[in-house]
Amino acid sequence: MPTTHPHAPSPDSEQALRRAIAHHPGDARAHAALTSFLCDAGRVDEALAHIALEAGRHPANLWPLSIKAGILSSARRAAEALEVHRLLVAMAPDVPLLWANFGGDLAAVGDVDEAAFAFRAAVERAPDYGTAWLGLANLPGPPFDDADLAAMEKGAALSRDPYQQIQLLFALGRVYGARGAFDRSFAKFREANMLRETLLPYKPAEIAALVDAHMMLPASFFATAPHIAAPASGAIFIVGMPRSGSTLVEQILASHPEVEAMGELFALGEVAASIGAFDAPGAFAERLQRLTQAEADQLSARYLASVGRYRRTDRPHFTDKMPANWRLIALIHRILPDAAIVDVRRDPLACCFSAYTTYFNRHTDFPNRLEDLGAYYRQYRRMMERVRALAPGRIYGLDHARLVAGAEQEILALLGFLRLPFASSCLSPEDNPRAVYTPSAQQVRRPIRRETDRSQAYSPWLEPLRAALDAGEPAKSSASHRA
Repeated sequence: MPTTHPHAPSPDSEQALRRAIAHHPGDARAHAALTSFLCDAGRVDEALAHIALEAGRHPANLWPLSIKAGILSSARRAAEALEVHRLLVAMAPDVPLLWANFGGDLAAVGDVDEAAFAFRAAVERAPDYGTAWLGLANLPGPPFDDADLAAMEKGAALSRDPYQQIQLLFALGRVYGARGAFDRSFAKFREANMLRETLLPYKPAEIAALVDAHMMLPASFFATAPHIAAPASGAIFIVGMPRSGSTLVEQILASHPEVEAMGELFALGEVAASIGAFDAPGAFAERLQRLTQAEADQLSARYLASVGRYRRTDRPHFTDKMPANWRLIALIHRILPDAAIVDVRRDPLACCFSAYTTYFNRHTDFPNRLEDLGAYYRQYRRMMERVRALAPGRIYGLDHARLVAGAEQEILALLGFLRLPFASSCLSPEDNPRAVYTPSAQQVRRPIRRETDRSQAYSPWLEPLRAALDAGEPAKSSASHRA
């Protein structure tokens, strides 16, 4: 879910970075800044070539390899990153950050046992390392013992890095919940969210303004998909609330021989930011209506070029699974009229509570309070239902409960909407070995099945969420029609 929308890198910035390196050739931070610049510009291979030269010049230093591992991980090339991680932990076995990063990529490719080993190596060296504790808590495996719990509590008390502390609190919430201590579990989740609120305050008025602006778009805007001169994009947008089941839907589609899964991309948010979507929502809505066809084609090309930096196959379709792209449905409709949009719905109470108990990252613009979560869900539903009404057939509604209850039937219907031929591999998405970087990474490696609704055990604490969901028109649990 995007919160920052960087502008295109400036050539002047690149020259300044290269001059800084020329003056200080051994400055690791200068090289990291340049490679980050190159990656943001879609020049990942150039960044890797640059850092490979530095690794050759500084074979005994950690920083070139560390930067290389970061580049590969950010480019979703986990298998290549793992080779570098192994070199790093061999060179510096006492650095917890290296073990935690190693564990993250191992978890992404589904190597649960080795990921657990790496995460434990990190917390043995730094008991307050929340990233590693949370990584462990997200893995399937044996329950945490009393010693683990004591170490986590001590680490949370000692931590001076608020982001590490937040992740430790989320991990503690999971551990206490697994033990049936739901009161203590919820207290940890609430503490984590309140600490996060102090660092990244959520601004509900901004979401409301964005939705209000879209509600002012005339019916004629959605009546017909405009002609676009560019070739068919092949884009499949998977949108909705986080923790709705969107990762499972992407895993199903990624198992189709004609679809490449791209995960959560910032590309559409960057395009939207370039025409003022988040600074002035009202002006953005007006701008969408005034776009010439040439301008729409240019924005479409920009989006596809940004996505192209991550593509690794020539499959004709790709997924963009950024849940918050629901905020930009009108932009998708205008610049990518051939794109498919899949809206994944799950029971709102269960979905919102699951999101409340999940750590996303240190940038995600997302509610930290139960009442704000309920309001956010209502805004999401309000937007999607308006577009459904004005553009029937434009959005496919996929209900998570129906999917897990009758997978084959629902998958066939989804493929039919996307005009993809049936592929039996879609029925066994757990066999897909691709790297998955979302909090649902381990869940989608299990056969499709109904998961336990954890919100029921926390019912005594969820009244603010229930009240917010029920404000105005009662929220419904699913997408009531397919398209």
